[in-house]
Amino acid sequence: MPQLVIPNTEFLASFLDSNAEWKGAHQDGAGLEGDEDLTTAAGFEAFVAQLLSQETEPLKRGYVTCSYRWIVEDGHYLGSIGLRHELNGYLEEFGGHIGYGVRPSARRRGLATWALEHILELAWDQGHDRVLLTCDDENLASARTIEGNGGVLEDKREHGGSVTRRYWIQL
Repeated sequence: MPQLVIPNTEFLASFLDSNAEWKGAHQDGAGLEGDEDLTTAAGFEAFVAQLLSQETEPLKRGYVTCSYRWIVEDGHYLGSIGLRHELNGYLEEFGGHIGYGVRPSARRRGLATWALEHILELAWDQGHDRVLLTCDDENLASARTIEGNGGVLEDKREHGGSVTRRYWIQL
């Protein structure tokens, strides 16, 4: 049975295995900036501490606070989901309150749908009455995940040559 857990250093090995599966692709909801030292235990510990600190303090100017949770099962990291506490201009247009990603080898099991359902509870607990989610127009799996959790398409917006779907979920 999967669980949503607060990021923890005990998942170092399976996090690194997952990271390798992504082959350098962007991992929504993981909080990776691209400059983390994930090759050492100390570097991974610093990364986890950085994720946890973002619950109360934005990572840097122009960012917002965010609650990260990891999708784990049987002691293995399977993916992540992040709940941004507010929206800035960019997030209002193209990013939304919630981002998530499931490692390629764990997809097609309903984990993203399950994780989204559970992070919506945290959003409610934090005082949100609705949340914005976005996905690339061609990412039909993500669109189904959002729609399966009550997402209502507001519109589609073009940005940098791609089209983004914007959904609202009423909590």
